[in-house]
Amino acid sequence: MNDRTALVTGANKGIGFHTARLLVEAGFSVHVGSRDIEHGERAVAEIGGDARLLVLDVTDPCSIERAAARVDRLDVLVNNAGVQPVTGPPTETGVDDLRRTYETNVFGVVAVTNAFLPVLRRSAHPRVVNVSSGTASLTWSTHPNPQFAHGSPRSAAYRSSKAALNALTVFYAQELAEDGIKVNALAPGRRATDLVPGAAAGGGDPAEGARGAVRLALLPGDGPSGGFFSWDGTPVPW
Repeated sequence: MNDRTALVTGANKGIGFHTARLLVEAGFSVHVGSRDIEHGERAVAEIGGDARLLVLDVTDPCSIERAAARVDRLDVLVNNAGVQPVTGPPTETGVDDLRRTYETNVFGVVAVTNAFLPVLRRSAHPRVVNVSSGTASLTWSTHPNPQFAHGSPRSAAYRSSKAALNALTVFYAQELAEDGIKVNALAPGRRATDLVPGAAAGGGDPAEGARGAVRLALLPGDGPSGGFFSWDGTPVPW
């Protein structure tokens, strides 16, 4: 596995950082995607091993183009970069708030995935992991679930963006099946990250959520594609 390569976006902190670290420990060469050079260099130094900085802003087409030009082979793409700029219900969410959220959580994933598809197609075991959220589940949003308040309309921009990401996951999986590229979405659970402060997350360890991303990155040839899974491998309802 020492010749396998991965890219994790938004990997200078949180779940992305731990995903990159675990992939390095699994023997991958890992491109640590970070839009900030200083933070990215710090993350690479802390991860160690065959981790390397890849300056990448998923909302900037020029940044994506430059990053893609630097990567000549890729086996795993983990679309982890995400934002949650507002947490209100739809009646308190402006259109500009929706645009900012979708720019990273949806459009950025499409732009990055499409840019790196040429090198992914050359891999013998290509995998794409889209880091979504359990709060994107429409089933859980309309039925009682212990993870969040039943019927709560809060964080409408974030949750709807992740629901859109789930739909794109299915469509990519269907289109890329003939190329052997497996595409799945991950619900990493509520973790103590910048998106969800520690107290609100109930102290969830981001490294635990990252293990779910690595599990999907290492799927065997007969593994699923076009699915939505919890960090522990349990299927999540759409």
